[in-house]
Amino acid sequence: MEASSGTDEPVSGELASVAHALSLPAESYGNDPDIEMAWAARAMQHAEVYYKLISSVDPQFLKLTKVDDQIYSEFRKIFEKLKIDVLDPEELKSESAKETWRPFCLKFEGIVEDFNYGTLLRLDCSQGYTEENTIFAPRIQFLAIEIARNREGYNKAVYVGAQHKEGERAGVSGAEQEKPEKKEEEGANSGGKKEEGVAGEGEKEEKAKEGEKEKEADKGI
Repeated sequence: MEASSGTDEPVSGELASVAHALSLPAESYGNDPDIEMAWAARAMQHAEVYYKLISSVDPQFLKLTKVDDQIYSEFRKIFEKLKIDVLDPEELKSESAKETWRPFCLKFEGIVEDFNYGTLLRLDCSQGYTEENTIFAPRIQFLAIEIARNREGYNKAVYVGAQHKEGERAGVSGAEQEKPEKKEEEGANSGGKKEEGVAGEGEKEEKAKEGEKEKEADKGI
């Protein structure tokens, strides 16, 4: 995946729940088992990288390909009213939907690398990659929908949620670090008081000795 910005929330746990969907018989996709396993591994890796990306960088500033503008323009020209925050699988997979998507996808053959490669696409963009929230889609379909989600602000929820969790973790960590520092300060203050007490006793003894010397001197006079 090309992106102009770098990649918090680990999604390995969520992606594990996609394993069942990815373990469907190879016959479902017309591939042999080895190719299917290789595809599954690549699709999961792609999903994990992308989710980390939109969790750590404001999605509105992301660029996924060199032709984002063209993809977005063509997408909204053809699918002007398509609801993309929560996708309806029928609008992607039904026979009538495929008839509309097919010419759109073919426009990017030779323009977008691996334009028809199998990719995981989230149905609800505010949620992560889980079995219930994931469908298979050609790479160009994934790019068109995710570029639109980024530009139209729908993926912002993922980024804001990740930053909020990061802030909470930082707050807890900071509070834990302050506790030992306070104890050290209290210990230092206590030590200072003890030293003051010892110094005070020493001064009293010296004054008492001086008083005795003065008395002896008076007697001698």
